[in-house]
Amino acid sequence: MSKQIFKHTVRVPYAHVDQMGFVYYANYFVYFEMARSELLRDAGFQYSDMEARGVMLPVLEAHCKYNRAANFDDLLEIRTHCESIDGTRIRIEYEMIRLEGKGVGDLIVTGYTIHICMSPEGKVLRPADELKSLAKGAIERE
Repeated sequence: MSKQIFKHTVRVPYAHVDQMGFVYYANYFVYFEMARSELLRDAGFQYSDMEARGVMLPVLEAHCKYNRAANFDDLLEIRTHCESIDGTRIRIEYEMIRLEGKGVGDLIVTGYTIHICMSPEGKVLRPADELKSLAKGAIERE
């Protein structure tokens, strides 16, 4: 079964670039978070609803490999998918491609985040069925 790929676009605002005109490195993690929220929304599972039900998804690990620089006013597409669910851990992967700007089609960054399902009190939880639905085609280990 193939993985479900969710796509989200971001136009780089001037406030996100450094003095050299490149997107500041930490802002790629902001773009990952934006894409992850949209991944949940596209799957019919808004993060705010999840939190209201007492489920949080704190980040345990985050990684970003920088291949090319993105610049002010570039239109970027973030392709996101759930790579695996391993017990209580969820791995989300990201690819960022330039859609508009100098170097259309460039792979800007790749990365991943690993999350754990947790209650507001810090109790580890099993992923809800809605989250498991994101993993169609992903590796699921119990």
